[in-house]
Amino acid sequence: MKTEFLGKKLSGPFTIPSGIVTCSANIIQRFFSLVPEVGILTTKSIGPEARLGYREPILTQYEPGCFANAVGLTNPGADQAAKLLADLIIPEDRFLLISIFGASVSEYVDVAKKLAPYGDGLELNLSCPHAKGLGMAMGQDPALVQEIVSAVKSAVDIPVVPKLTPNVPNIGEIAKAAADGGADAICAINTMGPEQHEAHGHPILSNQKGGLSGKGILPRALQCVRDIRNSVDCAIIACGGISSAADVRKFQGAGASIIGVGSALIGMTTDQIAEYFTALSNDLENAADNCEKLVRYDIDMNFKPVTLVENIKITEDICILTFDCKIQIQPGQFIFLWIPGLGEKPFSALVDDPFRLAIINLGDFTEKLLHLTPGTEAYIRGPHGVPITPPADSKIIAVAGGTGLAAVYQLARDFGNTDIFFGARSEDRLYFVEESERVSNLHIATDDGSRGASGVITELLDKHLSEMSDYDLNSLVFYNCGPAPMVHAAEAIQKKYSSPDRIFSAIDYLTKCGVGICGACDSPDGRRLCVDGPFLDAADTKP
Repeated sequence: MKTEFLGKKLSGPFTIPSGIVTCSANIIQRFFSLVPEVGILTTKSIGPEARLGYREPILTQYEPGCFANAVGLTNPGADQAAKLLADLIIPEDRFLLISIFGASVSEYVDVAKKLAPYGDGLELNLSCPHAKGLGMAMGQDPALVQEIVSAVKSAVDIPVVPKLTPNVPNIGEIAKAAADGGADAICAINTMGPEQHEAHGHPILSNQKGGLSGKGILPRALQCVRDIRNSVDCAIIACGGISSAADVRKFQGAGASIIGVGSALIGMTTDQIAEYFTALSNDLENAADNCEKLVRYDIDMNFKPVTLVENIKITEDICILTFDCKIQIQPGQFIFLWIPGLGEKPFSALVDDPFRLAIINLGDFTEKLLHLTPGTEAYIRGPHGVPITPPADSKIIAVAGGTGLAAVYQLARDFGNTDIFFGARSEDRLYFVEESERVSNLHIATDDGSRGASGVITELLDKHLSEMSDYDLNSLVFYNCGPAPMVHAAEAIQKKYSSPDRIFSAIDYLTKCGVGICGACDSPDGRRLCVDGPFLDAADTKP
């Protein structure tokens, strides 16, 4: 479905709103390659300086298809973002819309000047509802909106697209101010609210309040687009709860020329998103309405209470937590552990019955977990991620370091015919050894030689593989989990003996939302660990 937008002929009439899915240069490049229907790729909002944003939880689903989020405008800062965006290869039929924000007119201008050389247009975030002094705080004042748009427009030579907040009594007035400032198009709407949602008596989001998105805001978004069209004559990018061809037709009828689909993509792998946009385009071309069947309204983000019954200290920075329940989880999947007031993090379950976690101190959250006492109540959600499905009649070799054992122990237990290669700095840092020996052929290496082979685990792996026959090598499938250096070293060795399509790796990339929306867990090739993985096959290392 070819379309034209601000002088550029595009491969499709869709975009993904800022802050959803396409939140890194890696992911954007992958979408350029795989999802042609998305003609406009919108970046995450970028400001003058790096911001860590809020700690997790950053997203909650309060009804199927309805969400609240407070990410906190996480971004690397304009200078670093410019370096990342400079490496993008933008196809001739795509439009890169770079979203920016600032705390003053001068900050908007400074960021715009730094990033304009790398995009086709600039989106001005005048609408984020949960970052104090930013976004919506500026976008509710018509005079200030006009001033910001005019200043940025004068500073750059690419189109400027302000994104408006629905949290105003008269969005048409704001749109007219933006147009008077020289806006080339208008994007509407950003999230509504903010509002607070609770679970088990606790605010879920670490920021307590978050902006609302998804199906619940569609009526307001549609009315805003109508009001904007009645006030100005420029192009409109519409977003807010859109998930079906019927929704698209309503917004096109209201005056929108570009359609943003965001929350409807929750839980979808990258391939599933590509399938969804193809189906949506087919629906529009054939007067059908089938694509919404692909939307994941079955995603469960509810928290379930668990109680800690045992905390076994392995070393000063490693422990095993045992809880009072069994969980339903398949090998390769992961869960989130939430402690209100402290935050949440994802973990592979060491054991499902009873539910156990292996913890290594990697920061404030895990340090607190080391000191939890029996009786502590916590909450879990999930499972998330794609279960492991080894090829039939294959011999499994699993390589683990650190807490990586938790990701492969259940694999060996449930599928059998597995060799586990487990590495650590020293014997005292090994855990779950006897249990692993019962379900696998266990190979141990320690850096200091205090147990098993002396040296790194990949050296032991290489020696083992070199002694196997070609016939046995052909039956192998590999699963690697642990720190990036170990995983990359394991892959390099495995590729000497096997094809990349039989090598699967899970690296500890940062994971925040766990359902594919925030883009925090992007891999170098643009796959998102939480939905495309966590085990990613080595045959697909480039988009």
